[in-house]
Amino acid sequence: MPESSRELVVLFTHGADHELSSVGFTIANGGMTAGLRVSAFLTSAAVDLVRRRAIDSTVVPPLEPLAALVKDFLARGGRLWACTPCVKARGYEQGDLIDGVEIAGSSKIHELIKAGAATLSF
Repeated sequence: MPESSRELVVLFTHGADHELSSVGFTIANGGMTAGLRVSAFLTSAAVDLVRRRAIDSTVVPPLEPLAALVKDFLARGGRLWACTPCVKARGYEQGDLIDGVEIAGSSKIHELIKAGAATLSF
C-alpha cells in the first residue's frame, strides 16, 4: 500500500451538542487501530470540544466520554489541529485548549490531501 494512502484526515464541524463529535473520534481511533496515520481538524463548533474543562462534560452513550476518546487519540499519535480563524472568532488562545491541540490553518490538511490522504467529515 502506498504511504500516502495510509493517511486519514478527519474533519470535525460539530460540537458537544451533537453525537457526531464522539462518533468521529471513535472512527478516528479505529483508523489508527487499522494502521492509518490519522489527523483531526476541528472547525466551527468543533473547536469548542477541545476547550479545557468543556471536554469533560461531553458523553454520548453508548460511546466513551469524549475526553477519553481524545486522550486515546492523542496518546496513539493522532495529530489534532484547531482552525485558526475559528479559535480566534471564539476569543480562545492556546492556553484555553487541552494539551496536544495545535492551532493551525487548513494548509495542514491540504498538504495531506494533496499527497493522497483519505478524508472523512463529521
